Amino acid sequence: MTQARTLLAATDFSAPARHALERAAQLAASHSGARLTLAHVASRSALDSLRRLLSRDAAGIETRLLEQAERSLAELATQLASKHPCAIDTVLKQGAAQTSLVELAETCNSDLLVMGARGTHFVHEHLLGSTTERVLRSTRRPLLAVKQRPYTPYRRILAPVDFSDHAAAAINAAHTWLPEADFVLLHAFESELESTFRLAGMSDSHIHEYRILARESAQVSMEAFIGKLQVPADRLSRQFVHGAATLHILEHEQSVDADLIVMGKHGQSALEELLLGSVTQHVLAYSTSDVFIAGQATD
Repeated sequence: MTQARTLLAATDFSAPARHALERAAQLAASHSGARLTLAHVASRSALDSLRRLLSRDAAGIETRLLEQAERSLAELATQLASKHPCAIDTVLKQGAAQTSLVELAETCNSDLLVMGARGTHFVHEHLLGSTTERVLRSTRRPLLAVKQRPYTPYRRILAPVDFSDHAAAAINAAHTWLPEADFVLLHAFESELESTFRLAGMSDSHIHEYRILARESAQVSMEAFIGKLQVPADRLSRQFVHGAATLHILEHEQSVDADLIVMGKHGQSALEELLLGSVTQHVLAYSTSDVFIAGQATD
């Protein structure tokens, strides 16, 4: 028997978080037996500050705040279950959001972690990096960063690919959640020696020939890459563009009318693994669509 899917959706009770909970409930309801857990992390540092500022009745206020958070979670669970029939649990933790959510995802053995791309403190997050980005750096679990209100299921997915195993794992993970969606595989190829050729005085026609060879090589690599995918052939299309990936992904997001972008957590470069991935980070920050990010398949 196939084990039921589990989702963990985090909320700080902001509008972006409500959109994330809606999307998580929609996904859970579309998979028979799936279980959704709504999680809120009460900041331990904020509670400590409260005690220092309000020493007289700090304990009482803290208790009331935590009780209110529990009630709010319960109300959200009831509202979501009325629209998206599925099993919904709630959990309230105290601590740092990043570490608490990563620990919860492991404890719950979550198949998918769902979060709003931005939270209540948008400006602060924009400058220092969002909680979602920090969780993504730490978790082994696939993560869905939600930006839009989920009016309809995802139907058209843009998947930038560098032919790495991480990219294949991300696409396969997304397909298990969204078996009816179509995938547009986008590869941005660059002629690494093109600038050198120009400095050496090579003609534009010869550089163009070199670019054609680079495209043909990318096409061969794409077919080999598709052999790693579990997505049916009739759900796949291919697009090739010349230039840096960061210049084309957001452009193609609009041109192919994508409602979700799927990316591998790490690319082929060891440095990009250390830095989360400059392309992934750029897309997470500036895309209009929701973003699904996964690395290698977990146990």
